[in-house]
Amino acid sequence: MNRAPAATAAHTVLPDPDDPALSEAVVGIDETGSPVETRVAVERPLTLFLNRQEIVTVMTIGDRPDWLAVGYLKNQHMLRDDDRIVAIEHDGDLGVVVVRTERETDYEEKLQKKVRTSGCAQGTVFGDLMENFEEIALSAEARLRTSWLYALTRTINTMPSLYLTAGAIHGCVLCREDRVLLYMEDVGRHNAVDKIAGYMALHGTRPDDKIFYTTGRLTSEMVIKCVQMRIPILVSRSGFSAWGVDLARQAGLTLIGRARGKRFLALSGQERIVFDSDD
Repeated sequence: MNRAPAATAAHTVLPDPDDPALSEAVVGIDETGSPVETRVAVERPLTLFLNRQEIVTVMTIGDRPDWLAVGYLKNQHMLRDDDRIVAIEHDGDLGVVVVRTERETDYEEKLQKKVRTSGCAQGTVFGDLMENFEEIALSAEARLRTSWLYALTRTINTMPSLYLTAGAIHGCVLCREDRVLLYMEDVGRHNAVDKIAGYMALHGTRPDDKIFYTTGRLTSEMVIKCVQMRIPILVSRSGFSAWGVDLARQAGLTLIGRARGKRFLALSGQERIVFDSDD
């Protein structure tokens, strides 16, 4: 896959809660009957095409459509590592993004195997999504220091975000050690994941030393996508699903949930955790 220049260690992409396209003001009343104005997240349809084939329509806040499209196609195995992207075209008025590749892809076969999952906002995976799941080897050298984890949870929970402005939003964060590199938000957590996957694919970002943080549940879909992205550590402030835990253990993924303050619960991959924080 052709890629843009790799992101440097100093490069950080954060939410822009002040973007007027991502939320709008509405008027209502509060519990006392008093009129109030509040902001609500905007969601709009975005139809993804791979070359001439319509793939899916997702509901999204609308930012980073190129990353969302590439990440979706990568995570659904409709784009392989050796597929060369020659263009990404977005028409905001039509709500369409087209990813064009140098050669034809095997998307038609994939479309026959589509199944629905537990992801909100119509998340989907394909029947053969796990075709190489057991073959993926996650980095055994990756580490998560508890000092990094505590610093990340503090930083992420206090960052300006569309969630704090309008609510009804999921966030996903790509981190390295105790530093936030990329923070994406959307109405569906799978969209936020796919935006990060698309960014990594287009920028040649290495996954083996990264930590993935999500505000959502640690479901099978989240675990599968994290493993497919080759990220060895997945953290959430929320809880787990049983199948998510089973898959994480099968893949050797470090899975940490209920991470709030200085509390967390690790149910897989505990050998990567370094307990270095005493305060």
